[in-house]
Amino acid sequence: MRTTIVPLGLGILLISSCLKKENCATLENKIVPAQEQQDLANYLSTNNIQATLHSSNLYYQVLEQGTGVVPSLCESIEVAYEGKLTSGTIFDSNKDAFFSFNGLIEGWKIGIPLIKTGGRIRLFIPPTLGYGSTAFEEGGIVRIPKNSILIFDCTFLCALDRFY
Repeated sequence: MRTTIVPLGLGILLISSCLKKENCATLENKIVPAQEQQDLANYLSTNNIQATLHSSNLYYQVLEQGTGVVPSLCESIEVAYEGKLTSGTIFDSNKDAFFSFNGLIEGWKIGIPLIKTGGRIRLFIPPTLGYGSTAFEEGGIVRIPKNSILIFDCTFLCALDRFY
């Protein structure tokens, strides 16, 4: 398990920089190829998983809507998450991670704003909205093979910039 520590000075820098409109994350409106769409639909069907199709071709399940605010792409967020491959292999997890939307994969930029603070969501992300044709390596070990469907269970803990 990897722990993310954000020193107070860095956290303030992230927060203040995110308040500037020009630093807001944007959605890239990537086009998911038909084969990726079919592969993801087949995975869900084969595993009898009921999920909602988003217009981006990401699938999701809202496990708990939450009661707080919906995060903005101009914010830094705190989340708990577990990421795994369709094989069930967990490639990453964290119970208290801080991210700026600018640094997230498209699947998270699309999926996290579908819930509110305290909400939980499961995202089924096609490769184009994840790491695409690039393998993700850590310490010389391939953690996520290229062209992988990603499955994330995410709990949106808070939008950090809302406190400042």
